[in-house]
Amino acid sequence: MKINKASFYNTLLIVMLLSQIYISSFKFNVFFQLLVLSFFLIFEKPKVKNTFLKVLFPLFLIFFIGFIGMIVFKRPIGLALKDVFHFIKPIQGILIGYFFYQLVDNKKVFFQAIIKAALISASIHIFIVLFFTNLSSGSIHEIREFTKDNYLELFSLFFIFYYKFFFKEDLIQSRLYKKFIVFILLVSCVLYFSRTMMVASLIILLSIYGYTKLTMKSIKFLSLIVVVILLFYSYLYSVTIDRDATGIEAFLYKVKIAPAEIFETKIDRENHQDLWDHWRGYEAKRAFALMNEQPVSYVIGTGYGSLVNLKFNAPLNGEKKGMKYISELHNGYPYVLYKSGVIALFSYLVFLFLIYKKIYNKFTFETVFISAMALFYFFTTLTITGIYNTNDTIVFILGALFCGYFESRKKVAS
Repeated sequence: MKINKASFYNTLLIVMLLSQIYISSFKFNVFFQLLVLSFFLIFEKPKVKNTFLKVLFPLFLIFFIGFIGMIVFKRPIGLALKDVFHFIKPIQGILIGYFFYQLVDNKKVFFQAIIKAALISASIHIFIVLFFTNLSSGSIHEIREFTKDNYLELFSLFFIFYYKFFFKEDLIQSRLYKKFIVFILLVSCVLYFSRTMMVASLIILLSIYGYTKLTMKSIKFLSLIVVVILLFYSYLYSVTIDRDATGIEAFLYKVKIAPAEIFETKIDRENHQDLWDHWRGYEAKRAFALMNEQPVSYVIGTGYGSLVNLKFNAPLNGEKKGMKYISELHNGYPYVLYKSGVIALFSYLVFLFLIYKKIYNKFTFETVFISAMALFYFFTTLTITGIYNTNDTIVFILGALFCGYFESRKKVAS
């Protein structure tokens, strides 16, 4: 029996995406993806364009700089290995996505596979919410106990809605099936009650309609959005919202504290309410305090294997004892700075800028979503480590879009 190549690779892609979401072991996912990448390189020998590798150069630079601090500060190899795999992960993910797309050689079939993975994930999420959480309590915390966010589902919704906008054909032919998928994905996305997903949705929409490309029209429109957001926050700060409230009030409380949660560093560690409401800021504060003890670390970083001393045992790993030392930070900017220094942080911003500016090229499906992903990562780096998030699935789609972009350029040139 002959196995269809596209079907085999799409099935493998779906399995890999779902394992990334539902298998919590970072080691398992890294080695699984390394195995897939090795298989491609050994048996398929895919071609990589030099222009594509140039885009990835800042990520390679960040990866190699981390070894300098590791050597200078003599970090233990055992601790360093996790960081090494953590910083190679986005490069690996982009390459895997690039090769998947190249080998399938059918954009419609590829994105249909993405939709299938998202549909499975959304169905699992709705099942968990209905049968493993107390939905009737109205508590946002309880509804989000097992599931925080899912950007694969969010991007898939936009792929369904706007594929025809660019390619003049539906991604899903059956209207009934399309409505069913949209309903499941939409319900699932709403049930995450994720502030970051809301912002990501706005970023994608603005990119699709060209408002992230700076023109007088877009500047006026973006200014209007900023004014609306400022008025909204003025209202939130003018009213009292109970921290322990349920339902929509609880969600509004989380929205209200979002800016301070990231940037506030004057935190009373003994006040647990203050500490947990500003946890990202506290992590960053501790990282900077440790870097101040060794100023050279601002240049070369503290290296792979370095840990942040929280100065108390925090209940972060589900164990009674808790964790006093952590390897990762929620805010990706101080995280990259802490591990690899200012040159690495600058390189990361350069990488995001390089992919953002694709919006200034020909207005296509690939350039729009690549640029949107740059802004998506620019924002999510503040909250969930961006492209270095261990559970990130969007990086594979980014790699596929790169392949579509560079392959289309090659065809135009020929």
